Amino acid sequence: MKSGGAISIWFFVGISLAVNGALICATGLYELVYPPQYRVVLYWLHANVWWGALLLVAGLVYCFHFAPSKVARRNAQSS
Repeated sequence: MKSGGAISIWFFVGISLAVNGALICATGLYELVYPPQYRVVLYWLHANVWWGALLLVAGLVYCFHFAPSKVARRNAQSS
C-alpha cells in the first residue's frame, strides 16, 4: 500500500522534541545568567540545560532521519 505524499509521524515527533528541547535549554541558560531567588536542591547540576540539549539533539536527529524528502527517496528506491 503506497502512501500518497503522507508525512511520517516520526518527523512530527522530532519537531516536538526539538521545540521542547530548545525551550527547556533556553530556560536553563536564562537561569544561568539570572539565578532564581529560591533554588532547587540540585540546582548546581543545571539539569534543564542538559536535558534540553539532549531533547534538542534527539529531535534534530529524528527530523533529519525522517525528513519527507528522504523518506520519499527511500520509498522510490525500494520499489
